[in-house]
Amino acid sequence: MPSVVLFALLSILCLSAVRAEDPYLFFTWSVTYGTASPLGVPQQVILINGQFPGPNINSTTNNNIVVNVFNHLDEPFLLTWNGIQHRKNSWQDGMPGTNCPIAPGTNFTYHFQVKDQIGSFFYFPSVGMHRAAGGFGGLRVNSRLLIPVPFDDPADDYTVLIGDWYTKNHKVLAQLLDAGRSIGNPAGVIMNGSPGKDAAGKDDAPLFTMEAGKTYRYRICNVGLKVSLNFRIQSHLMKLVEMDGSHTVQNDYESLDIHVGQCFSVLVTANREPKDYYMVASTRFTKYMWNATGIIRYAGSSVPPSPELPAGPVGWAWSFNQWRSFRWNLTASAARPNPQGSYHYGTINITRTIKLASSVGLVNGKRRFALNGVSHVESPTPLKLAEYYGVADKVFKYDTIGDEPPPSSAPITVAPNVLNATFRTYIEIILENPERSIQSYHLDGYSFFAVGMGHGKWTPANRRTYNLLDAVSRHTIQVYPRSWSAIMLTFDNAGMWSLRSELWERHYLGQQLYISVVSPARSLRDEYNIPDNTLLCGVVVGLPNPPPYV
Repeated sequence: MPSVVLFALLSILCLSAVRAEDPYLFFTWSVTYGTASPLGVPQQVILINGQFPGPNINSTTNNNIVVNVFNHLDEPFLLTWNGIQHRKNSWQDGMPGTNCPIAPGTNFTYHFQVKDQIGSFFYFPSVGMHRAAGGFGGLRVNSRLLIPVPFDDPADDYTVLIGDWYTKNHKVLAQLLDAGRSIGNPAGVIMNGSPGKDAAGKDDAPLFTMEAGKTYRYRICNVGLKVSLNFRIQSHLMKLVEMDGSHTVQNDYESLDIHVGQCFSVLVTANREPKDYYMVASTRFTKYMWNATGIIRYAGSSVPPSPELPAGPVGWAWSFNQWRSFRWNLTASAARPNPQGSYHYGTINITRTIKLASSVGLVNGKRRFALNGVSHVESPTPLKLAEYYGVADKVFKYDTIGDEPPPSSAPITVAPNVLNATFRTYIEIILENPERSIQSYHLDGYSFFAVGMGHGKWTPANRRTYNLLDAVSRHTIQVYPRSWSAIMLTFDNAGMWSLRSELWERHYLGQQLYISVVSPARSLRDEYNIPDNTLLCGVVVGLPNPPPYV
């Protein structure tokens, strides 16, 4: 009898172990060219499974996501997952500095876990100027059922992808940049792939439906190339509840400035007269004005929206003051049951300060953008692979830039730009923008605390203005013209991580770098082994594999 009981207990334990593994979501994506008319002009776009924008990924915290990508384009292709941290797993980041591209006519399977994350994100193509042709889509990470969320379940959950749009082919845009020219201003703005009206000015069919009295969640991401956008909904307030993967203090807004690469979640209650209403996304900080619209329909409505669109805000001060109103929700749980505010980032000692200043100049007669005087250039061998295989010295040099910007008169150097960051150190990064246009920066592999902003050049005295209590933890931050933004984070995620301008013209021409974070232990505790299906290219082809982590 005891042996039967023991067998039963062992069976239960084994079954529990099997069930304990986090769920898997499987996707097979076919990446092709197709013809669409986002701004009324037929043009070549990148489709995923025939869709523009691409399909949404709807996941839950700790899900394993497996995406088998078949590249049917005539160019190498990669996807990156904007805001997904890939804990211990930069092998799946999908940037040219971490992954060999998927060759035409072949496939590659991404396998990553949305470990300890919640929120609104998106994916996009990271090679060349593919981002200008589409291939982007929404990626949401829902909270687990046992983790309390600081608002009631919405009646539905909608994704709104907004961005500027160019009618020139992505290859033409790349040729312009390669020739040292600018891609110029966008031809318009789109919302979920359309400006909202056809060439005759007729409204598209409604994007979303709401029932009177119910509350809905809208996840709005700026997936464009260049321009900050303001988003608003006719006659409705928006309650901000999450941005870039963090729950926020729940303030109401008539409109929100959303900069390139950022995602906001808002709750909207259908408490107005039952009819149709416009969502509006319009350009900010530009001499020209473009907007896109999308219709929200109250169920059963046959009344068209008012033709008078709500006016957007004007000026930089409004936008800066709105940023100051954003606060981390200290009492809300995030991906784990402990409150977000239980992490007291403001009490951690800073071990290093890195000031990064952008610049623009000519190199061999062609325009380049740089950080601290170095304009990054992609290598045929991904930086991560070169480092892992012990041949970094054949591909790049570490720390070609210093922690302080060079004089503004210093020439720009074109080279792979890689910074070393000591594992598990707490670092302050100052992003300085001496130029007259707004900038937006993103860091892969992490979220950071956006603790401060100000006009002019940063000095240590500016630390007195930092928010060291409830700055929002996020992955993308804007830097206003002739201003600075300060971020802080612990570099505890081993890997090779992209810190980049989200303005893709700047990114393409070198305004980016990679941060190498190496665990001295070479342990599975800190980083996963290189996946068996990793694509190899450049100087690492044919090299013996290093010893696996243990």
